[in-house]
This record gives sequence, structure tokens and C-alpha cells, in this order.
Amino acid sequence: MATETSGKKSLWDRHKIFETNVFVLIIGSLLMVSIGGLVEIAPLFYLKSTIEKVEGMRPYSPLELAGRSIYLREGCYNCHSQMIRPLRDEVERYGPYSLAAESMYDHPFQWGSKRTGPDLARVGGKYSDEWQRAHLADPRSIVPDSIMPGYPFLLRAELDLDAAVAEMKTHRLVGVPYTEDQLKNALADLKAQVNPDDANADAMLKRYPKAQVRDFDGNAQKLTEADALIAYLQVLGTLVDFKLYDDKANLR
Repeated sequence: MATETSGKKSLWDRHKIFETNVFVLIIGSLLMVSIGGLVEIAPLFYLKSTIEKVEGMRPYSPLELAGRSIYLREGCYNCHSQMIRPLRDEVERYGPYSLAAESMYDHPFQWGSKRTGPDLARVGGKYSDEWQRAHLADPRSIVPDSIMPGYPFLLRAELDLDAAVAEMKTHRLVGVPYTEDQLKNALADLKAQVNPDDANADAMLKRYPKAQVRDFDGNAQKLTEADALIAYLQVLGTLVDFKLYDDKANLR
């Protein structure tokens, strides 16, 4: 004796309309994407910032910012990332994983996954200035198997001071909080950071805490692009005291 089937449709039967009607599927997909988009975008209209600030972070000094521009100009980002992922092997090799706040003043930021060369997020202080100079001039003299091109001309090229000051003003337009005092003293701070005996060195350090003041390229006679690039590399990963965050955020 045949059993009577229920008149109720199952969930799969109700879903069949989406599988057999392309227009209904498109409308349903657009509806779901719209809802998801609103959930992600709507909070941005009332949140002042989505980045949690951390103690120690500051805008780059004029010399560091000029070095970063050279880093971008020479395409260093094509082979080096500045992003340590929260994975054990990465943390063990490079150090505490990257925080969003570390890139809050970067335009553009250097996060990514392309690593022909090692990640540079924590390279500051890892090597001496002498090592950096030799590595820039002839990478294979330091790392025999390196495929990095040499940049010896950076040790000879004088830094364009006017361009460095103008770039600070440009970064201020896109949200980097440089003050009037910092802009006014930008040229003096550029020169002071490579000369510990400069009368403006102490004032520069007040404007840019933890800035490293010394002759980076080994040539005290002129301010070169190598000075700027090495100053930038040596500050990477040094502004945040991660020991303060080890217990709170378990960054290691």
C-alpha cells in the first residue's frame, strides 16, 4: 500500500527556485552582497579610526621620510615585504607580528606577501650602518648568493632637501599629523639627524622621539640619499616597545 506524501515542501525544494531560475539567483546574490557590504561599510561612517593606536608610533622624521621615498623609488618593495604574520614560524624568524598602527603614517603601506628577499618590518638595528652601506653598494660582498642589484650611486647622490620638505607637506595633506613646528623646522631637522653636534639635534629629538642621530653613510661632508635610506631602514620596527605588549597581547 502506497504511503501518502506530505504536502509540505522541504528546504531543498524551496531552494530549487534559485537553482533553476538564473534571474532569481542573480537578484538573491546581489541582495546578499549588498547586505554584507553595508555591514562592512556602514561602521566607517561613524568610526573616527579603525586603527588602534600604540605607544611610541609617530610620523617619520624628514630624513626617514626621504629615505622611504627612495625605498619606493628604487622598487625595494618588489622584493621585500614589511608584514610579519601572526604565525609561529614568522614570529620566530622576524619578531613580533605586525600591528596596523605601525603603518598608520605610511602612504602607501608596505604590507604584502612578496618576499624575494627577507621581510624588513623589524630590520631596524639588526645590522650596523657599515653593513647597510656595504650591502647597498655590493650585496654579494655580504651575501654571496644574493640576487639583489647594487645601489652604489646612493652613496654619491646628494639628497634633494627641497623635495624632502615638500613631501612632508604632501603627507600632511593626506592626513599625516605633521605640526606647523615640524614643517617649519624640516630643513634644519634633516641636517641635524646626520650630525650629533648640530645645535638643533636636541630639538629634533623632541619632535621625533627615538630618532637616531648620526652620520649614516660614513661621509660627514655631504647629506646623501644613502643617509636617508639607511636612516629609514634603521628605524623600521624600533618605535614600538614590544616588551610592553608581550603580556597584554601575547605578541610573541
